[in-house]
Amino acid sequence: MCLAVPGKIVEIEDSGGDLMRLGTVDFGGVRKDINLAFTPEAKIGDYVLVHVGFALNTVDEAEAARIFEDLRRLGEIESELGPGAGEGP
Repeated sequence: MCLAVPGKIVEIEDSGGDLMRLGTVDFGGVRKDINLAFTPEAKIGDYVLVHVGFALNTVDEAEAARIFEDLRRLGEIESELGPGAGEGP
């Protein structure tokens, strides 16, 4: 299963065209450098869905908040059921 996590772009560095476009993305206080090549329309203040260091698409703030809430609830479920609950044999 793949998981893309939303984060807010706080800085963009254009170092040589769309393929080398990098940004600093804030994930609730944790900042990571992310490749923005797949989201050339993204700008500072936008939320992007990130998977393995690449922003896959932009989402609005309400959608980002909904995803954060879903992830929080999944964490609560896992803590209630125990690690690995629901995984196959």
